[in-house]
Amino acid sequence: MNMIESNERLSDAEIGERLRLARESRKITQAAAAAIIGAARTTIVAIEQGKRRIQMDELQKLAAAYGTSANVVLRRAAVHLDMVPRFRKLQESEDDDVEQATRLLNDLVRAEVELENALGVVRERRYPPERPILPGDLYTQAEQHAQELRDWLGLGPGPVTDIVSILELQLGVRVYVRKLPGKIAGLFAYEERAGACILLNASHPHVRLTQSAAHEAAHFISTRRQPEVLTEDELFVSREERYANIFQRCFLTPGREVRQRFAEITAGQTHLTRRHVILLAHAFGVAREAIVRRLEELGLARRGTWDWFVSNGGISDKDVAQVLGDAPERPSYRGLFRGLVPPRLALLAREAWKKELYSEGQLARMLQLDLHGMREVLDGAEREESEADELVRIPR
Repeated sequence: MNMIESNERLSDAEIGERLRLARESRKITQAAAAAIIGAARTTIVAIEQGKRRIQMDELQKLAAAYGTSANVVLRRAAVHLDMVPRFRKLQESEDDDVEQATRLLNDLVRAEVELENALGVVRERRYPPERPILPGDLYTQAEQHAQELRDWLGLGPGPVTDIVSILELQLGVRVYVRKLPGKIAGLFAYEERAGACILLNASHPHVRLTQSAAHEAAHFISTRRQPEVLTEDELFVSREERYANIFQRCFLTPGREVRQRFAEITAGQTHLTRRHVILLAHAFGVAREAIVRRLEELGLARRGTWDWFVSNGGISDKDVAQVLGDAPERPSYRGLFRGLVPPRLALLAREAWKKELYSEGQLARMLQLDLHGMREVLDGAEREESEADELVRIPR
């Protein structure tokens, strides 16, 4: 396989800037970097400013310390962006797990943009207008913005069954689903070259992942330029987080539709039962607790209804099976993505490999996969190439 190369050498200033970004992303000081190559701090300053040409042995030592390689630093097609420092301004950023998750998001975005550039692919952004949070009633704003997004997407009143595909394919948001520590639900960031980017936890159940995606979509709508980390113990204290939490509920369970379904399901009944809750939760593709809390919020159930269910045996999976029988389950993102890469990014990787632009090993490093995982992504690519026929060539 041939690595992407250019006959035109990178300038010393370009190499220096790439090294600076890599060093800062690893929180390594210039003094510490200088010690790695046995030089004075002023030498690192000069290298990063492009005033002093770096030697190959120095480049290899620094690249290894920065968690990259000389190959990546010198590859002209390589995209060097660093969103990690933006997250460090957040309170959650002091957590090592959050730091690793932000680094993973950054690496996946960087890899996808590089593959797009190498293949000449332009990602279309179909973003709705940004809607800043204004003074006044927060609930009314979040509900209105959530309905506007549903209208923009043409969703109608139905449930949101695959929010990842909606965000990625209909809006052009970069969405990645990877296994993360349980306490991290999702991350959102915006970068000028890459656009809006979301990372979700593949370890979470489908309904939880859907809620996290809708929460991050709220930040995409209202506070697009601010990075955000959604964690297990989120208190939703700030106005922005309270907005996002309301937006999530209104987007997944629109008030008008919930009221209509509730009236249909409970017609002639005097008490809210487990069966009602199970049917409503299934209809909207949300958790049982989420739908009951929503009913309480809309005044369709008394405050404390969910707590009553919990203290009286809860609503178990066995109860669900008895009510729904063999009803098809919602798709599992863990199964859909197999913990690897989303379909669009997989197609880019397969095409780059078939064109011999990148080796299997290079792609594995770019996409943060082991070789086994990379082979799963590339599985069948050779057969596709051998079966190519002019009859099925895509007209260009």
